[in-house]
Amino acid sequence: MNPAVETAEVDTFTVAVAARSSAATPSGTRSLSSEKAQRIVEAMRRSVARRGTAASTFDRVSREAGVSRGLLHYYFGTKEQLLVEAVRRDCELRMEQLERQLAGVRTAEDFIDLMAQNLEQTVREDPDFVTLVFELFTLSRRNAEVAVEYADLMRRMREQVAAMLAVAQRERILHLHAEPEAVAEILFSLGDGLALRMLTEPGRDFTATVRAGIRSARALLTD
Repeated sequence: MNPAVETAEVDTFTVAVAARSSAATPSGTRSLSSEKAQRIVEAMRRSVARRGTAASTFDRVSREAGVSRGLLHYYFGTKEQLLVEAVRRDCELRMEQLERQLAGVRTAEDFIDLMAQNLEQTVREDPDFVTLVFELFTLSRRNAEVAVEYADLMRRMREQVAAMLAVAQRERILHLHAEPEAVAEILFSLGDGLALRMLTEPGRDFTATVRAGIRSARALLTD
């Protein structure tokens, strides 16, 4: 793209979002409320799932998103920060969905079944999410700034699920056998580990493994 056109497009976006995003978010990125910013995040998500982080260059992602390369720099600054935002957006959407689902849960068995169904559905219908999370983890081992972002994201998800568990216990739906955050950590560990193995061996029948995981969860969540 002509540099003058690219600069003009960025300047136009600067004016358009100045009223609501004149300051950076805590992670150092601009407000992601615009449709083009969301397209960039989606393009990065698809690219990393297919090619990995290293091959997901700003040039490639901008072409797939149908925007100028300058917008990626404007909104995210670096490729690494764009990956962080892609994972953050996915996690936030999943937490919102989980909270809505749990609003209708009335028994511990309902809660456990919901966890198992969500795991199997994610592996079956959205394996890119699992790949994205592990890509970000791998990157965090080599990049100190990403490590801080990744740890913060994991902490917030753990705290959100722990809060949901605490509410379920107060409502006598669950009987936790450890502190809510500890239980949340174990549930995440079970889900992450199983998802990785299920994607590694897609032709294998994991029914017995999932049932064993359910029994493990039941020991933490019920009498």
